[in-house]
Amino acid sequence: MALKSTIFKATLQLADIDHNHYADHALTLARHPSETDERMMVRLVALALNAHELADLCGGDGTLAFGAGLSDPDDPDLSLTDFTGARRLWVEVGQPEEKPLARACSKAEIVRVYAFGAAAEVWWRGIETKVSRLPRLAVWRLPSEATRELAGWAERTMQLQATVQDGTLTLHGERGSVSIEPQRWK
Repeated sequence: MALKSTIFKATLQLADIDHNHYADHALTLARHPSETDERMMVRLVALALNAHELADLCGGDGTLAFGAGLSDPDDPDLSLTDFTGARRLWVEVGQPEEKPLARACSKAEIVRVYAFGAAAEVWWRGIETKVSRLPRLAVWRLPSEATRELAGWAERTMQLQATVQDGTLTLHGERGSVSIEPQRWK
């Protein structure tokens, strides 16, 4: 018998000062049985860092949504699709391989990867030259200490406030606050 995804609900109040984007998001995250709490929370971080693109890329006329993630390797972890059906933004978290990234670059205008975890540097050294030819791709490194701490925040119902200022995302919740300053690798 196949295990089912666990459903998490999050209310995210977002103030992205860098991009003049302010919004409340009622989110449903389906965590695949093999997905860690850390990875799921990184998906939430990716949404907070990219929510402004709904206005910037689509003028507000689009859908920013979590994909099937680990359930479907051909689906992004997060995507922005405009109302014509064009995929404007494709976001992956973790350490994806080169071929899926190349496919993503052929399907979306912008592709972003948010690498995290202890093995991120090793993964990047192995893939950096292979993906250097992908102009639509941007790769960001999230600090391991912060993403590990966020893993402890995962609850079936979460209320979070997020502020993006000077390139740093600060999340506030019942367990305190965590600041995440993504480092751009590509």
